[in-house]
Amino acid sequence: MQNTTRRNGKMTLTIDKNVYGSLLVEFQPKVVETEEENEKYLEIIEKLMAEKNRTPEHDTLLDLLVILVEKFEEEHYQHKGSTPQSILLHLMEEHNMSQSELAELVGSKGATSEILSGKRGVSKRLAKKLAEFFHVSPEVFI
Repeated sequence: MQNTTRRNGKMTLTIDKNVYGSLLVEFQPKVVETEEENEKYLEIIEKLMAEKNRTPEHDTLLDLLVILVEKFEEEHYQHKGSTPQSILLHLMEEHNMSQSELAELVGSKGATSEILSGKRGVSKRLAKKLAEFFHVSPEVFI
């Protein structure tokens, strides 16, 4: 049974512990230690993201898996030479996203062009918004 509760002035959805527990038993998430485990979790993340009728329990599992993958990738992949703009372009390509679709998220076509050309940096507020949309850490955009 799902309920909403108020925490720190925000409404949050309470997950069904039995359903979430079943998902944890099924997927058995743990700290990612190998490239194979990372790839497996990335596949699960993609399937969960594509699910049109995700439950709050699935969203909670998705959040957990993203954190585990991010931790592994931060420790094992060096992003030297990557810029926020190059990372954003890569993520757009991965998600088949056009510049105009990104502009809807950013809120301005002009600002989007300036960000993608490197003339303008990404604000902390926008970095959080992009991170949430692409399921990555906000630090990649700053």
